[in-house]
Amino acid sequence: MNMQDIIVRKRDGRELGEDEIRWMVRAFTEGTIPDYQMAAWLMAVYFQKLSEKETFILTDAMRTSGDTADLSGIPGIKVDKHSTGGVGDKTTLVVLPIAAAAGVPCAKMSGRGLGFSGGTADKLEAIPGYKTSIPEERFFRQVRNIGIALITQTGQITPADKKIYALRDVTGTVENQSLIASSIMSKKLAAGSDAIVLDVKCGRGAFMKDVPSAVSLAEEMVKIGKSAGKKMKAFITDMDQPLGYMVGNALEVREAVDTLKGNGPSDLTSLSISLAGAMIFLGGRAETSEEGEKNARELLSDGSALRKFQELVLAQDGDPAFIDHPDLLPQPEAVREVVSGQDGFVTDVDAYKIGVLSRESGAGREEKGDSIDLAAGIELRRKKGDPVRKGDIIAKVYGKEEKIEGLPERIAGAYSFGPEKPGKDAMIKKVI
Repeated sequence: MNMQDIIVRKRDGRELGEDEIRWMVRAFTEGTIPDYQMAAWLMAVYFQKLSEKETFILTDAMRTSGDTADLSGIPGIKVDKHSTGGVGDKTTLVVLPIAAAAGVPCAKMSGRGLGFSGGTADKLEAIPGYKTSIPEERFFRQVRNIGIALITQTGQITPADKKIYALRDVTGTVENQSLIASSIMSKKLAAGSDAIVLDVKCGRGAFMKDVPSAVSLAEEMVKIGKSAGKKMKAFITDMDQPLGYMVGNALEVREAVDTLKGNGPSDLTSLSISLAGAMIFLGGRAETSEEGEKNARELLSDGSALRKFQELVLAQDGDPAFIDHPDLLPQPEAVREVVSGQDGFVTDVDAYKIGVLSRESGAGREEKGDSIDLAAGIELRRKKGDPVRKGDIIAKVYGKEEKIEGLPERIAGAYSFGPEKPGKDAMIKKVI
């Protein structure tokens, strides 16, 4: 095999063979193909695209480039859930306990936040004592015993994807549908579940900015999953404004607990019920997604989902006392209020701007090695459609004094106002 020939073939728009793709992924992972040649290939793919067959082969080659989880020893249909990332998206902390309370085994590995998008692993580390990294055998035993485990991705899962993504990030080749789909699905397939529910975000606070591009990505990922023998379901969901009212790690944990107690915001609650309903259906615990959603509502209202979350926290060495005493979560050094400068209605809250400003408060990272402030973030007091009067508190920003100075004015700039109440946007745009 010759990497230069492979680059030229893709540059000229020709389809690569399975042997060529598998050799390339293996050689790059081992370090025998230099970064500059892989970068050239990625740019060729960016312009020429990959066929459906090439995308599946690339996904499978990355899946098998490192460790893969064998969940066959765990009884039942194992169901995973993945979000493409957004602002204020803490659904995993709500959805998995609901599904597990319904009897669906959930063995989930989650990533960390980067840029304006938050990560579940960071949120979990805001829980006092919670261990996001546990030995493999303990992970499997925990799922067998209580039906749920939630940890960080291991260093040996899809190392090829890690290397290729790092190169895409610095060569302007991130925004390619096939490369995005293969990156996400290689990790999901390596994690070993039997079925996968996808939450594909679209809007300003997501990587896919409009519904058609989100649908196209979702369809490609569903095809990949089905080709690998997995049961699949994808939701296209709104991310023009943040999900819920809290953006930031400890803040989002608090809101997730409120939702499990039945007191969460309507958008987060309704989306969590839809996602959990799909997991319950794919996991064989309901005849339809609608029945799964009915079960999910009951498990929220009778406290079963909250008790399952408490079991999860205890199993991974966390202190569940924070569930009733949120002051045990990391607390910010300083708080600043954001006030409205006019009367009227909130007509828009820009999710992207809120995500960026939350990161600047200390809640997120620009580089993978950056440290974060688990107590930092933004609390929205008003969202689209809410009435306001001049001087009303519309948001609060939390963090270290030097980090949040000047942020209130910029947060106010993420809001738009008008004299009339705007229409309500649909949270779920399409189901695939």
